[in-house]
Amino acid sequence: MSTATTGGRTTVRGVVGTAQTRVEGREKVTGAARYAGEIPFAGLAHGWLVLSTVTRGRISSVETEPVLAMPGVLAVLHHGNAPRLETDYVGLLGIPPDPTAAVFQNDRVPHLGWPVALVVAENSEQAREAAEALVVAYDEEPHDTLLTGAHPGAYPAVGVMPAETEKGDLDAGLASSPVVVDEEYTTPEEHHSMMEPHAATALWDGGRLEVVDSNQGTTWIQGELAKMFSLDESAVRVRSEHIGGGFGSKGLRAHQVSAVMAATVLQRPVRVVMTRRQMFTLAGYRSPTAQRVRLGSDTDGRLRALDHRSVSQTSTVYEFVEPSAGVARVMYDAEAHRTANEVVRLDVPSPTFMRAPGEAPGSFAIESALDELAERCGVDPVELRLRNEPETGPVSGLPFSSRNLEACFREGARRFGWAERDARPGVRRDGRWLLGTGTAAASFGAGAAPSTALLTAEADGGFTVRISAADVGTGARTALTMIAADALEVAPDRVRVRIGDSDFGPAMIAGGSMGTRSWAWAVTEAARELRERLALGTAVPPEGITVRSDTTAALGSLAQKERHSYGAQFAEVAVDTATGEVRVRRMLGIFAAGRIVNPLTARNQLVGGMIWGVSMALHEEAVRDRASGGLYAPDLAGYHVATHADIGDIDADWVDDSDPEDPVGIKGVGEIGIVGAAAAVANAVWHATGVRHRNLPIRPDRVLSAATAGGGAAATGGGAADA
Repeated sequence: MSTATTGGRTTVRGVVGTAQTRVEGREKVTGAARYAGEIPFAGLAHGWLVLSTVTRGRISSVETEPVLAMPGVLAVLHHGNAPRLETDYVGLLGIPPDPTAAVFQNDRVPHLGWPVALVVAENSEQAREAAEALVVAYDEEPHDTLLTGAHPGAYPAVGVMPAETEKGDLDAGLASSPVVVDEEYTTPEEHHSMMEPHAATALWDGGRLEVVDSNQGTTWIQGELAKMFSLDESAVRVRSEHIGGGFGSKGLRAHQVSAVMAATVLQRPVRVVMTRRQMFTLAGYRSPTAQRVRLGSDTDGRLRALDHRSVSQTSTVYEFVEPSAGVARVMYDAEAHRTANEVVRLDVPSPTFMRAPGEAPGSFAIESALDELAERCGVDPVELRLRNEPETGPVSGLPFSSRNLEACFREGARRFGWAERDARPGVRRDGRWLLGTGTAAASFGAGAAPSTALLTAEADGGFTVRISAADVGTGARTALTMIAADALEVAPDRVRVRIGDSDFGPAMIAGGSMGTRSWAWAVTEAARELRERLALGTAVPPEGITVRSDTTAALGSLAQKERHSYGAQFAEVAVDTATGEVRVRRMLGIFAAGRIVNPLTARNQLVGGMIWGVSMALHEEAVRDRASGGLYAPDLAGYHVATHADIGDIDADWVDDSDPEDPVGIKGVGEIGIVGAAAAVANAVWHATGVRHRNLPIRPDRVLSAATAGGGAAATGGGAADA
């Protein structure tokens, strides 16, 4: 950090890249920061969602009269009396709305936990009691909730990327390859499980709809609600100041729509908050996957053929694709190359985007398969990956904006002590523990979306940034404060950043690791224009001087390239084959993720993602009962996530990797941390035991089953077995 004096005023340059505590940190730790479910409103009523108790069928009756007679009950909304909604439109990213959010429009029940009514009362206790007393009758129908890779209903689906890609003769490439890997890898259903539940309050104020919500993009929700309720966007204001985690799930959901419905009917503020159990049904989740990976290579591990097919599930009312095969389109090339993302329509809730959608489960499959290939070729796993570094995009053929994956592996291997690794599985012990190490590569797209920002030079010498950004716990406010300060060449304490209000204009959501990159671009553009105006000697009036930026044209002029963040994950595990316990003793991730704005919050994001990878590898698994179609124990008692006691020594760091075409050099760190992490852990478990686990999570019973079967180096002195 450096200082300079101009006209008697001291300015500070270079705050970007230094560790800064969160500008709103004190508010959060003292409780002054209020979340969506905590903000008071005069005359507030409370809504409680009633969910279906059957998996498929029709509603035959809703017995509202006894409930309406209960204390405090104001209304019961259902398909027979709810306002009609517009659902024939295209929303964010060209995706139509999930009908689960368009509540109470017909009598169909497409999955267990479908919203069938909203009970509104004077307080939440009355609403809950009445909702639990509401009798809804159904005509049930047979259902199917089981996903398999061989499901006859699987079909290619586009989603956010092409369904299939293909070049070369795959069959010939595999047939001519001296070494072939052909295996199936599965990942289970996973849930976001953020600390703050979904909550929204809706009210009408002077003919304008206001929604106070917890979401990942206020203008996103504003646009969706305006279309759904046939309103002009200017007639809708959405605010979302503090958010207790989102991970992809905090978009348009049933709670916002039902709150608006109730506020419209009752003409008073109505708040709807999901319970933790309701979130397991209504907030989206990561689909389970069944992935077949076929690799053919020379004896030295150089790929000749690559085939990655992923099958995921979607609901019968909405098509969502978990694009797990997409990771192979970026990471590895071969003369014969084929990928496919397929879905199966089942009687289940709709999946949605979840941190590193596609890349997280896809990297487990492809990086596990590469580890198997390295084993069969007798090549070091790091070296095998470096031998298969592509010169251009494997499918697109486009140049890379930068690709510093090799630097990540070289630095990670040095710091992790990879050179001392004995490649033989099952030979290292620490008392009762078998020890092993594993590695995997990571990538995630580095995109940006058009955004606007308002920047005001205040009469008191300060500056105010207004942008419809969302801070989902990543430290976005702090990063934007730093970026604005550098762009204006002033100290950060002269900058105030206001976010989370749709009145500030359209901006990218917090998602796809594109939030900070998109918002920073807009803030930097606004700062440039404001500095030019101030340089002309313009006096600042009492109302200030405000400029508005719009990055649409700048982003549209960018040349097409493969833009990604990259990383190398390393893990050491200890496995007790007597109890089945697996412990990750240490983990290191080295990333090439553009210019790091705030090392303090960036490291938190990367380490948090890696911890999620450990949780994915060893703990997280939502299991459906085939008879009922529902989840077993849909809460944080039955759905296990990693806790402090499960996590050992984890560190994350980065190599120099600035994007020259970005005004700040940012790529994004929000999701890259989880990619490859589960594969690194699974590969380390193989190295410890000689048993290959191709099905996540690696539960103690699966470890014990493999040990009982006699597979692996621990029991047989060598070889590998599928667990």
